[in-house]
Amino acid sequence: MIIASIPDFREASRRRTPHFLFEYIDGGSYAEVTLRRNVADLEAIALRQRVLRDISQIDLSTELFGVKQALPVVLAPVGLAGLNARRGEVQAVRAANAAGVPFTLSTVSVCPIAEVAAASDRPFWFQLYMIRDRVFMKDLLAQARAAGCSALVFTVDLPVPGSRYRDVRSGLAGAPGMWGDMRRLIQGAMRPGWAWDVGLFGRPHHLGNVVPVLKGKTGLNDFMAWMGRNFDPTITWADLDFIRAEWDGPLIIKGILDPEDARQAADRGADGIVVSNHGGRQLDGVLSSARALPPIADAVGHRLTVLADGGVRSGLDVARMLALGARGVMLGRAWAYALGADGEAGVAKMLKLIAAELRVAMALGGFTRIDQIDRSALAAP
Repeated sequence: MIIASIPDFREASRRRTPHFLFEYIDGGSYAEVTLRRNVADLEAIALRQRVLRDISQIDLSTELFGVKQALPVVLAPVGLAGLNARRGEVQAVRAANAAGVPFTLSTVSVCPIAEVAAASDRPFWFQLYMIRDRVFMKDLLAQARAAGCSALVFTVDLPVPGSRYRDVRSGLAGAPGMWGDMRRLIQGAMRPGWAWDVGLFGRPHHLGNVVPVLKGKTGLNDFMAWMGRNFDPTITWADLDFIRAEWDGPLIIKGILDPEDARQAADRGADGIVVSNHGGRQLDGVLSSARALPPIADAVGHRLTVLADGGVRSGLDVARMLALGARGVMLGRAWAYALGADGEAGVAKMLKLIAAELRVAMALGGFTRIDQIDRSALAAP
């Protein structure tokens, strides 16, 4: 099929990857109200079109946490994404490096920190959940420091997992033991290209960073059970002191939807936040990121770096998020779809597509630099 947009990558990924993997990436929680809002509310943002301005020299570069990058985007942490292509996170970090943007490795990635570091020619970011086992967390942070990770993304909106019904229907969750394994095996066999490239030659299929604590039980069912037992529901703002004691680089708090929580993050010394509802995968019915972003940016944008994710499906959406107050935009499903569609080449093409669409949006809006995009880019309601 011809791929000309991120929805095209989504369709190509649906055709290539096993059903349970696609549904995991594509789905949200409960009735998926917030998942749909993320896209719809962002699409509804009207931008001003300006004319007769010199837009012959457009610069898409920006600076985040003291590092210049080619685009105002970051590849967000996506758990299990590495199963969408052979050693998927390695392919994704290479594409991010070539495009000059940061890649964020999930705690629950297929490829472990050391493997991704060995494949990367520039520092990448690392994402961490609050786990009951603080010794395990210290070890992960030590590995991230040793690998040269340049920023820590601390995800705070998952003290307990949201109910994701698609994962139950697809066989990723809710079907333990031999029956669950058989369902996934059959689905994998129905995608022969994936079965050959990933299923057979993409081993090991472990979640590399958590293998030590799974104690030899490395199946998906084992991971799901471990996650339910070990994500820490007792987490409070005071736990940021523990993180700060173990990490002295840029600290970015991901999962902020309320201005008061954003102020708390700033008061606690965070360097940045990500306005995010976990892609509509946690509490269904909450605000879309596009709706939550402006008051948060107004509250703390002068104190720390505000990033945002959720519903971004084009470079035009990136421009919209910037206009609403973000300094940078995290792409999650976009790169996971592209990875599933065509591996490293797919992610590289997706980033070129985002850049081209953003360039056109800036040109037609009369902007030549990323830092010029602000509320003045928004059309009056």
